[in-house]
Amino acid sequence: MIPAMPAVAAHRGSRRSAHPALRFGQLAAMGVVTGLILVAGVWASWGTAQHVMLSRGREHGTVAVKACSDEVCTGSYTPTSHGSKARARVVIEQSVAVEKGRTYTVTVKPGSDEVVRSGPAGLLYAWIPLAGALLLASVVVAGGLRLKRTAWLMAGTGITLLTLTFVVL
Repeated sequence: MIPAMPAVAAHRGSRRSAHPALRFGQLAAMGVVTGLILVAGVWASWGTAQHVMLSRGREHGTVAVKACSDEVCTGSYTPTSHGSKARARVVIEQSVAVEKGRTYTVTVKPGSDEVVRSGPAGLLYAWIPLAGALLLASVVVAGGLRLKRTAWLMAGTGITLLTLTFVVL
């Protein structure tokens, strides 16, 4: 350092070099948080969605819901696919998508007497956790990553998925 140069100028230079590193750290952290939120949404959705989307070779049929408790509904299963067998009692998750006295198209989870809704309604309903994750991640993308257009796209996709599900169910 030149003796005639003020000490403030040297200090200001080190502050400039720290700023890009801090910004990179913030972007990396927010990117990881966004990724975790989206992975969690896909993970939560995939438990049901796999039975609806990868239904080849699985048992398909209809369930006539006869009784509902706090968490599950039960009813009789009538097969519509080749090789599927009729069951007197199957279990379907109690939700806004299932009502007592109605009949639904379903897919049987392999190795169990549990069924999940199939068709467009079942597919949309299975991906609701991902829609919520998209909405939550859009806030992180807008605020932490400062990518407003991407955030609006994510939020719009989440809202569209939720709205379509509501209309179809």
